[in-house]
Amino acid sequence: MAMTVHVDIVSTEESIFSGMAEFLVVPAEMGEIGIFPSHAPLITTIKPGAIRLKVPDQKQEELVYVSGGILEIQAQVVTILSDTAIRAKDIDEKKAIEAKREVEEAMKHCASETDFTKLQAELARALAQIHVFEILHKK
Repeated sequence: MAMTVHVDIVSTEESIFSGMAEFLVVPAEMGEIGIFPSHAPLITTIKPGAIRLKVPDQKQEELVYVSGGILEIQAQVVTILSDTAIRAKDIDEKKAIEAKREVEEAMKHCASETDFTKLQAELARALAQIHVFEILHKK
């Protein structure tokens, strides 16, 4: 049997995943982090993107979209806290594409740098959702 680590992925609304994983890949702010059992302790921010989990006795990796948040690695537990976390199978592609289009349109007419920065963050979240959907459906 493969070594595993307990993983909790929690959004502000619900627990998205709680269980064992052989490994996971998380979109950290400075690049993707691969996490295996017995990883060194770490706390870092994560950016919008896909969390990939290899669950024991499952061929396919689990995919979860996160809008960003915090990653904490402890000896036996990995915790991911995010404002928004959605299982890849639950992503609404049309809604994500429409959000992307609306943000791009708003960026064309944006007057303030602060608003433009907020729109850039919204665009990153929409693009990440689309990317996670495409990974799941291999487009």
